[in-house]
Amino acid sequence: MSESRAEAPAVETELREFLETLRDSETCQRFVEAQKELEADSEAVELLETYRQKQDTLQDDEFDPSVMGELRDLQTELSNNETIQQHRDAQAELVDLLQRTNDAISERIGQEFARSLGGGCC
Repeated sequence: MSESRAEAPAVETELREFLETLRDSETCQRFVEAQKELEADSEAVELLETYRQKQDTLQDDEFDPSVMGELRDLQTELSNNETIQQHRDAQAELVDLLQRTNDAISERIGQEFARSLGGGCC
């Protein structure tokens, strides 16, 4: 058996432990909870959907100052919505944790860990 095949189970075990630690982290748990709260808040969900629809309208059509004004008003409402802000804050904390994790792993292995190799489905 080659050395790399012998290392594979150890790497998989460590990866599973790492993912469990990440999933159980306070940061990840805070994001999961914020996501649940957002999904349960119909007013916040409707506000986000309206905002996305207005963005799509602005991108699909010629520039319309009235749509821009509506988007600005919606952005204010989004900023004032506590559920949405808690979700955004939790998401930003999770992204920061994942970036720091990527940086630490990249430094350890001597190359970019989570780099795009291109050719994805999207």
